[in-house]
Amino acid sequence: MSLQTPVFPAEPTLFPLTDLAITSLTGADRVKYLQGQVTCDVNALQPGQSTLGGHCDAKGKLWSDFRLLCLSDRLLMLTKPSVLARQLPELKKFAVFAKVEIAENHGQAVGVAGQGTDEWMAARFDVSQTGLIDAGMAVQIEADRWLLVSEQPLTIDLPAGSESLWWGLDIKAGIPHLEAVHQGEYIPQMLNLQALDGISFTKGCYMGQETVARAKYRGANNRALFVLAGTASEPVACGDALEIQLGDNWRRSGMVLNVWQQADQVWITAVLPKDTEADARFRFKQEEASSLALQALPYSLTE
Repeated sequence: MSLQTPVFPAEPTLFPLTDLAITSLTGADRVKYLQGQVTCDVNALQPGQSTLGGHCDAKGKLWSDFRLLCLSDRLLMLTKPSVLARQLPELKKFAVFAKVEIAENHGQAVGVAGQGTDEWMAARFDVSQTGLIDAGMAVQIEADRWLLVSEQPLTIDLPAGSESLWWGLDIKAGIPHLEAVHQGEYIPQMLNLQALDGISFTKGCYMGQETVARAKYRGANNRALFVLAGTASEPVACGDALEIQLGDNWRRSGMVLNVWQQADQVWITAVLPKDTEADARFRFKQEEASSLALQALPYSLTE
């Protein structure tokens, strides 16, 4: 049986993004405040620009990863909803000392993907790259795949796609999404945020910055995000344990970060040792008959 993969639709398709939380930061100090909290360079963003980033604890372990959107009057942080219970109180901890308001569940997000989407976006929103639209922003994730965020309901007449496919395309692209089960487990480099331009090593101090810098300049990190694909007959979930084959034996090696599953075909992201061999074989701990192999990342890991 050939391996099925998350594939782009044959035409522009609308994806609901219900498994996405939008946190808004407003007020005169919003940029200055967030700059001291996260890994990305918030100061460098102009309205209509976007970046990935990470929000760490004092030890450099992630409360969340996020996509940050810079609008004219606010910053929007997009995360998985499950992280908010722990992440939001940490984000708000010092906000009482700054002119910043932090609110969750702000606006609406949808995805548009499929062959011809770039041309459709140009015709519908007059954008050819990430930028502002009426009451929001359009973010180009990759060719023919866009994320739309708006303060007003979006009326888009396109065929409807499955939200799981959208997240499957993120997995294939090597884009991480931290869930609550993984909070406090990984430093940003373990999710490849440096390869995705989600870490600035020149911006100055922020929470957890010493650990992140040490991982870069002293080689203190030995793990990275990998994409794996294969087969499993049982449902796979975020946080499931992986095992790697060593001769005739199996040894625990990482946990599922994100998963896309269709019938017995499965694609996942997982944090594994950086020196994992390209031909290594894996399985899910709960299903001995399952089988997984590493897939090529669409970007290089240089740090």
